[in-house]
Amino acid sequence: MAAASIRDVARAAGVSVGTVSNVLNRPDEVSAESVARVKQAIEELGYRRNDAARQLRAGTSSTVGFVVLDGQNPFFADVVRGAEDEASRNGIAILVGNTDEETEREARYLDLFEEQRVRGVLVSPYKDINPRLLRLREREIPAVLVDRFSGDGRFSSVSVDNVAGGRMAAEHLIGTGRRRIVYVGGPFELRQVTDRLAGARVAAEEASGVEIEVLPTEALTVEQGIAAGQRITERRTRPDAVFAANDLLALGLLQAFVGAGVRVPHDVALIGFDDISFAGAAAVPLSSMRQPSRMIGQTALRILLEEAADPALIPRQTVFQPELVVRASTA
Repeated sequence: MAAASIRDVARAAGVSVGTVSNVLNRPDEVSAESVARVKQAIEELGYRRNDAARQLRAGTSSTVGFVVLDGQNPFFADVVRGAEDEASRNGIAILVGNTDEETEREARYLDLFEEQRVRGVLVSPYKDINPRLLRLREREIPAVLVDRFSGDGRFSSVSVDNVAGGRMAAEHLIGTGRRRIVYVGGPFELRQVTDRLAGARVAAEEASGVEIEVLPTEALTVEQGIAAGQRITERRTRPDAVFAANDLLALGLLQAFVGAGVRVPHDVALIGFDDISFAGAAAVPLSSMRQPSRMIGQTALRILLEEAADPALIPRQTVFQPELVVRASTA
């Protein structure tokens, strides 16, 4: 379906193209009645301003949008860096929007990239956004999911096997003799969080006498890790191992444990996920499940450019395997 044009809006509102332009750019010069009619037509037609029209008339857009889940997480910084390296080799630029796990901000960035008529969009979604991405596809803007497996296969995706990673992390803890494991993570709307827990539960079921307790968090941040660690240290009976859904949580947990005099790994073993750059530099070097973050970004951008050049390509799902990195926090 072709995108609505400014002429379509003018026709639907019963005004001139110039009036529509004034409503968009100088609404104070237009009567309130005309502004209302134009805005209603824009809403009904789903019209989006094409701020990059001049560039598109000259050829193909030289920009790609990247909507990331958490810009403060070094993992996503590395993913973006990988995409930027690939973009540089292809002579294009990347516009990055950080959603902070907020659906409203996610929607605003997708709207912005649609208005800019970018060549394509990389997105690490918070929840299911397939309907929104289908609208982008109707506007001939391809999208690739990053750090999220496309369950229905309607869009290409580049991710890591989080179930396998969760299983490997729990198996490592069990292999060191741990039996009372707490999984710290959340929100559980994030597929990564639920998949890593699912993998850990598989490992527990296959072992003898292993318990997996879940301690939910509101976000995957250091602050939430500290809060979770404080709740654990206040218990009369503590777990002997903690599996954090990502390294930021694990670093917060480690800070709380050290502050309370809990010895890691003697009293509590601790493992994270992502293997960000700070993991090995922590007060107690952190064991973690390593993701090939830059490779994820490079691969996603490469697939996106291929789909932009050939919209008939069948969506593909690229899944990398995580790698266990053992350090002092579980040794």
